[in-house]
Amino acid sequence: MAHRAARQVIATYSTSFGIASALLPRAMRRDIAHLYAVVRIADEIVDGAAPAETASAQLEAYEEAVCAAPARPFHTDPILHAYAATARHCGFAEEHLRAFFASMRTDLTPREYTPEELTQYIYGSAEVIGLLCLDVFLADAPYAGDRAYLENGARHLGAAFQKVNFLRDLHEDTVRLGRAYYPRDLTSVDKQKIVESIKADLAEATPTIEELPRGARVGVRAAAGIYGRLTEQLDAMTTQELHARRAHVPAWEKAAIAARAVARG
Repeated sequence: MAHRAARQVIATYSTSFGIASALLPRAMRRDIAHLYAVVRIADEIVDGAAPAETASAQLEAYEEAVCAAPARPFHTDPILHAYAATARHCGFAEEHLRAFFASMRTDLTPREYTPEELTQYIYGSAEVIGLLCLDVFLADAPYAGDRAYLENGARHLGAAFQKVNFLRDLHEDTVRLGRAYYPRDLTSVDKQKIVESIKADLAEATPTIEELPRGARVGVRAAAGIYGRLTEQLDAMTTQELHARRAHVPAWEKAAIAARAVARG
């Protein structure tokens, strides 16, 4: 029951990660679903699922529950129960979870982020998620090489995914949620610099993907391919178009990207 509850979260909220995770071996797929579920719940708390006046307290309570979960063998919350087993098995570092929740906490207050604040936000909201995913991928297949090399790639890939989502959600974030990860008066020059930084992150991450265990490699390659296609779309869009519509990869194209990832082995 615990795994089914977590699996339903990823199936409901993310077709891109759902497709990519479906290519992972069963045990990895299970652990990624458990991690994704707690991350998504925290994200929902700050994005409006919780009333504004109680969101801070709810996020703090959830942070403590998540960080304490691995020490307990049983939880009445099925998602926490599933996550706890994964965290123990994969050896998640509490400091990475704390960094994630710190970034989520900043989203509770509408703001325009400075470049320095944004760098720190991306670390907590995305780069550490890449590191936690790497913990999953290597839990049963220790890496004989330089782990720091893989960690660098995981951080860059997480950062690329986050920046893509910032541009995809530009209108929603600035208008409904009051968050300006990028300047509110984003210019075409600003947008192009962001796209180039995404391309640089993907280029830094791509060779490290090939060093992952085969089971993980195929799924991560598919996810990177989908986000690479989104980057191409964002590159071609004007700033006005970013506000008018959300970049989207159709299901048939995601399936084709996934098939190519599998074919490469």
